[in-house]
Amino acid sequence: MIKGYALNQKRLDVLNKTILIQSRMLASTLNIEEKEVFSVIEAYSHALTLLDDYDHGTIPKPKGATTIYRITYVECRHLIDSMKYGDFSDIFGVEKEVGKLNGILAAVYQNVFGTELYPSIEEKVANLLYFLIKDHPFVDGCKRIGASIFLEFLNKNKHLIVDGKQMISDSALVAITLMIVQSRPEEKETMVKLVMNFLNEEQMQVDM
Repeated sequence: MIKGYALNQKRLDVLNKTILIQSRMLASTLNIEEKEVFSVIEAYSHALTLLDDYDHGTIPKPKGATTIYRITYVECRHLIDSMKYGDFSDIFGVEKEVGKLNGILAAVYQNVFGTELYPSIEEKVANLLYFLIKDHPFVDGCKRIGASIFLEFLNKNKHLIVDGKQMISDSALVAITLMIVQSRPEEKETMVKLVMNFLNEEQMQVDM
C-alpha cells in the first residue's frame, strides 16, 4: 500500500509539473501572462488527472449521492413513446425481447445479500446508460433512448439541474454516449467510473 501511494504521488507530481511547463510554453507562444494560462489549465486539472488515471488503469470510484427516486418501466416506456417522430420509424423504441428494458432496470436496482450493488445515484445512472447502449435492448434508437433515460433518471433524483446549473451539457452527453458505444466489453468498469467521476466533479463545482 505504501509503495502504491508513493507511486501515485510521483505520478501526480509529474502531472503537476507537466501542467506548469505547458503553461510557460503557451504563455511564451501566445505572448500573454503565464498566470492567465495556468488558471485555464488548472480548471481542467481534474480532466487531465482522469486521463492519466485512464492510461494507468487506476480511475477511482467516487462515493456519490444517495438515490431518492426509483425510475419505473412505465415511466421509461412513456418517455420512449413520446420520443417517436410521427411516422418516421415504426421500429424506434421497439424492444427486441419482451422484458428486456425491465431486466435492465432490475439489474441497476439489484441487491446482493441485502446490499445494493450500485448504491449511489452516479453508479446507478452510469450503469443504466451503459446497459441501455451496450445491451442493445431496442431495434432502433438505443443511443437516443439511453441518453434520454439517463437524463430522466438524473432529473427524478434532483441531480440534473442543481442550484440552477445544468449538470451535464449537450456536448458532454454526446461525448460520454459515444465513448460507451466505442468501448470494448472488458472496459465496462472503466466507462462506468469515468461517467461517475464526471458527474461527481460537476456536483463538486456546484457545491463550491
